Amino acid sequence: MERKYFEEYKKLGLNIAYYRKEQGLSQIQLADEIDISRTHMSHIENNDCAVSLDVIFSIAKALNIPVAKLFEFR
Repeated sequence: MERKYFEEYKKLGLNIAYYRKEQGLSQIQLADEIDISRTHMSHIENNDCAVSLDVIFSIAKALNIPVAKLFEFR
């Protein structure tokens, strides 16, 4: 089944991973900070699942970046 917005989710996941690594956090550290599993965090970063706005807002807050930064696709 083809997922709608596949490329956008892929870029979002790459941005999350980029900003997480820039701050020296592991997937487990960020996942713990926002109260999701490391597996879920991995799925988000690797475009294996859709992600809710609540989780996106939590990620941005935990990374101390504006939500818009996560959507600045290069």
